[in-house]
Amino acid sequence: MIPNEDRRFPAALAAAMAIRLDRIGEDRVDFEPYESFLAADETTDWLRAWTGNNDLTGDDFRVFGQDGTGGYAAFWLVRPRRDLAEQPVVFMGSEGETAVVARDLSTFLWLLADGFGPWEAAAFHEPDWAPQANEDLAAIAEKYAPGRRASAQTITAEATREFPDFDDIIMGLCR
Repeated sequence: MIPNEDRRFPAALAAAMAIRLDRIGEDRVDFEPYESFLAADETTDWLRAWTGNNDLTGDDFRVFGQDGTGGYAAFWLVRPRRDLAEQPVVFMGSEGETAVVARDLSTFLWLLADGFGPWEAAAFHEPDWAPQANEDLAAIAEKYAPGRRASAQTITAEATREFPDFDDIIMGLCR
């Protein structure tokens, strides 16, 4: 069970987000991390606005950052009785884009180290954009997720394969 009131980042996410905060604008990754999870009422407001469904709560999501247009990166709490770090990382864009970008926090750390943000991993990036691997994020990934290294392409493909119905599920919530 993941308490709804606990909005503190796990240590691995906090370490990676601190590095990302220092890099905003330097590597053309369109990702603005937060310093803690979005508050429960703000998450609910966002999900209701995104779906047009006022019957929903944001309890199934822990939002930890956004892109420049207001698309959110979040943990999707879909795995019952599993810790937050074992939940998939998703992206829900401002124009209705949806994607599962990583199977869990460990693989998300390696995605960041490979030079991708959630928006870029969801394949909504500019054609002339090229990822820039980040040594500091790689050190964080190696510390918290040793032995889980994979390319961004592999990470996103595995996440999509494990959760092929994410878009259908989210679109099914829309009114």
